[in-house]
Amino acid sequence: MAKHLFIVRHAKSDWGFDVSDFDRPLNSRGFKNAPRMAKRLADHAVKPQLLVSSPAKRAITTAQIFAESLDIPVNEIKLEPRIYEALPNTLLQIVCELDNSVDSVAFFGHNPGLTLLVNYLADDSVYNLTTCSIVHIRFDNVPDWASISGGMGTKVWYTDPGKEV
Repeated sequence: MAKHLFIVRHAKSDWGFDVSDFDRPLNSRGFKNAPRMAKRLADHAVKPQLLVSSPAKRAITTAQIFAESLDIPVNEIKLEPRIYEALPNTLLQIVCELDNSVDSVAFFGHNPGLTLLVNYLADDSVYNLTTCSIVHIRFDNVPDWASISGGMGTKVWYTDPGKEV
């Protein structure tokens, strides 16, 4: 059985407010792109069963928009504080701790950590995740999340708001 990890960088945030980095909201482009990108994910055969998000405002807002398109109750989004400002080793630890009862998970977070994680896990590098981009990584013949390590994943697809589908 395969495990599927969807890495989603939060949608475009607004720098026009005098708030902490953690509390930055989405801007108008972010609110336009997130539903479009959520629909792209919802249209795929493999969909996440679980959404795990950084609690930062821009990430959780993006996750909530995706939850709506994926018919996942917003209150079932798992908030994971370690995702905020995480380096790849911390992100990998979170992946390895996932419950094996789910085979498909979406992570919502931030750069540079997410890009570094994708480039570590997947056989085909993405180089830099733009805002609201999605990468689907499949792990074949992996008995559980704890078995996942570098180079084991196959990048199934990548999309961002600038790509036409």
